[in-house]
Amino acid sequence: MNDLPPSLSGLEQLRAMIAAGKMPGIGRTMGFDLVEVAEGHVVFEGCPGIEVYNPIGTVHGGYAATLLDSACGCAVHTKLSASQAYSTLELKVAYHRALTAETGIVRATGAVVSIGRRAAFAEARLTDAAGKLYASATSTLIVMER
Repeated sequence: MNDLPPSLSGLEQLRAMIAAGKMPGIGRTMGFDLVEVAEGHVVFEGCPGIEVYNPIGTVHGGYAATLLDSACGCAVHTKLSASQAYSTLELKVAYHRALTAETGIVRATGAVVSIGRRAAFAEARLTDAAGKLYASATSTLIVMER
């Protein structure tokens, strides 16, 4: 993402990433992609496999938390000007059911709840292809000048 022109708004940056087929390292490492972007809204998709399992035989909660944090953060990113940046201050995750390699493709949908000069609030949901809820999150983010 670092090679995108600094003059682009957050929404333009994310659209350019998708168009170029680029993904930050965390997406490559954990096997998920940004697939939809609109103002205040994003969707990531991934398919958890056994490489993200924990010792008790299910997908580690960090996989869901990472997808949800990405969805909340990038939803806020779509609302930022070229001179702004953000960082997560707080992420609260609720796990509704266990993910396994058999779950298949999951979608993390993130949306901005509100955004001000210094703080933003976002929420995200992690669902399977049938729309079944696996995890949800709320996030508080700091908005700052670069």
